[in-house]
Amino acid sequence: MHTRHISRKQFLRQAAPLGLTLLIPDLVKASFGGSSSIFRLGLLTDLHHDIMHDGPARIQAFVSAMDKRKPDAIAQLGDFCYPNEKNLPVIQAFNESHGQRLHVIGNHDTDSGHTNEQCTRFWGIPAPYYSQVTGGYQFIVLNGNEKGSPAHKGGYPSYIGPEQAAWLKTQLTEGKGPAIILCHQPLEGPAAVDNAQEVQDIISGFKSRVVLVINGHTHVDRLQQVNGIPYLTINSASYYWVGGKYKHESYSPEVHASHPWIAYTCPYRDAVFTTLTIDPGKGTISIEGCKSEWVGPAPERIAYNEKGFASGEDIVPYIRERKFKSPVKLKK
Repeated sequence: MHTRHISRKQFLRQAAPLGLTLLIPDLVKASFGGSSSIFRLGLLTDLHHDIMHDGPARIQAFVSAMDKRKPDAIAQLGDFCYPNEKNLPVIQAFNESHGQRLHVIGNHDTDSGHTNEQCTRFWGIPAPYYSQVTGGYQFIVLNGNEKGSPAHKGGYPSYIGPEQAAWLKTQLTEGKGPAIILCHQPLEGPAAVDNAQEVQDIISGFKSRVVLVINGHTHVDRLQQVNGIPYLTINSASYYWVGGKYKHESYSPEVHASHPWIAYTCPYRDAVFTTLTIDPGKGTISIEGCKSEWVGPAPERIAYNEKGFASGEDIVPYIRERKFKSPVKLKK
């Protein structure tokens, strides 16, 4: 796996304040076919409405912010809410906020007996994985929850099966214009899908089209590059999961009594989300910063040190402001 990690030292040097600059490589710029229009994408992931006591307030904060920022499209990257009648107010709040929207199925969206079919029906998407052209960009939405991985070691499935992998290659081969790939699970690094190298190899074969790859799932703020393509992890809207070994209370006894799973998390005080802006004229991609703080103790205060991510670097209660060069030539 050819992965370049952006170190803490590099981040502190390049991100003052909360900023990082990369530019869109000339190779990818050509795929924009003469367009110089700025494109904005609102991004939210891992709301976990069925765990959090204040999920509706967090989705409303996102909706209100997007109403002001006027993105060209919005996307939620999975672990949103169970697809059922009870959760219709949250689903409708997201869906009714924008005419161009994308949903990605997360591993927890099908907990408690829920299904992919329910996700497609309640969220209004064509299939568990699909392609959608919006604003001149081909969004390729993957389903990282497939079974059948030869490397599966227990827990939730995390795999892009052979049929879907072939479909991805076909989409990249036959599609036109710049492509953005969305998946709930990372396609690189800790907690990546089992066949991450296979999927990376497919994506890397289309450097002239793939602008970036975006995921949620790990509840961290992270940017990597694999073979010159940015792989961006969007932080959770709600919390960092620490698990039973680190169980503690961050809210009132009443909140923990009604929502017991919160005790396994380090919550963020505010909803965390972002707007991604692609500027073909400047050849840049920008991520808007979104600052919050921990409710209760931070992970380092409870001696959390697992999953291959670093507290204070990857594990933070915010999304950093970033500005980086696309690997795709964004031709004016």
